[in-house]
Amino acid sequence: MSPINQIPDEYLKLSQPEIDSRIISAKNKLGKNLVILGHNYQREEILNHADFLGDSYKLCLLAMKQSAKYIVFCGVHFMAESADILSRKEQIVVLPDLKAGCSLADMAYDPDVDKAWKEITSITDEYIPVSYINSTAKIKAFCGKNSGATCTSSNAEIIFDNIFSSGKKIIFFPDEHLGRYAAKKLGISDDDIVLWDSKQRLGGNSADKIMDAKIILWKGFCYVHQQFKADDIEAVRKKFSGIKIIVHPECTYDVLQQADLIGSTEFIIQTVSNAPKGTKWAIGTEIHLVSRLKNMFPDKLIVSLSENMCLCSTMYRINPAYLLWVLEGLVSGNVINQIKVPDGIAYYARIALDRMIEMTGKKRMEKVVEVD
Repeated sequence: MSPINQIPDEYLKLSQPEIDSRIISAKNKLGKNLVILGHNYQREEILNHADFLGDSYKLCLLAMKQSAKYIVFCGVHFMAESADILSRKEQIVVLPDLKAGCSLADMAYDPDVDKAWKEITSITDEYIPVSYINSTAKIKAFCGKNSGATCTSSNAEIIFDNIFSSGKKIIFFPDEHLGRYAAKKLGISDDDIVLWDSKQRLGGNSADKIMDAKIILWKGFCYVHQQFKADDIEAVRKKFSGIKIIVHPECTYDVLQQADLIGSTEFIIQTVSNAPKGTKWAIGTEIHLVSRLKNMFPDKLIVSLSENMCLCSTMYRINPAYLLWVLEGLVSGNVINQIKVPDGIAYYARIALDRMIEMTGKKRMEKVVEVD
């Protein structure tokens, strides 16, 4: 095993054409033993070499179907963990840069979750834990161990409805905005929604409030999607007559209320791709995806919902030099930056992921809202 993240300087000095040529050569040498999964938010220089593109859920399902010995995941840490959990034991999952984490996933820190669970269960046993797929393997395992499940931005409503229908309540982490969106879609009122601040006792709530609520939302957010504001929607509508606003459900609820369409990255791609020529779209999600759609469809007006939108910096850590480094390592028999979830954690995390897949009928379920 090579030292973690100690990429040799020679890789960082290569030109892009040299990197591309050597990546292609390494892929050819590895052949069917290799598959590269690329998240939609990755830069073009990475996705040009990916065998499959998608959001975290789509790539999660694809990981289950791969026969390749090596799965190189061009995304962030929690995604590679899910791929390792769902792949076969003999398969090896590699993340080109181990520093490619997710600030949202890190907001549900497992000691804080354990403490919250003890406080909640000392009051009532009615709650079931549900974690967004954008969470660590430890948090997924916590859900699996306590009769809970994971969900995605496209199936959160389905998972919530399944649990509510069983007569149970939900504590959801780490994204409060997705949780509120799914709860409101099911008719849950604001009075029945509690926000949990892990820095305070009982999350800053009274025992009575926890008893009376139907869902507890962990205080967490995606820093990229939270940057979009309702004022951005007003400004873009003034600038472009007849423009449609399509946003990701990780945006704040006031933004979601004013958007025309809401859905996962896969839904955003499909919607814009299938839209007629000449249509206008302002997209509220990560800028790499917006730019890609703009380049793919020059016959449509496509802009970011915010002119000052930034990229997902942790996704951007996966650069072509690192991809080349790990691929050439595999060619030489040296596995660099392997993601291996400990068996005990993987066992319960797999239970949470399998429950999600079972509840959604093992097929993608896109949930979309049209705002009048």
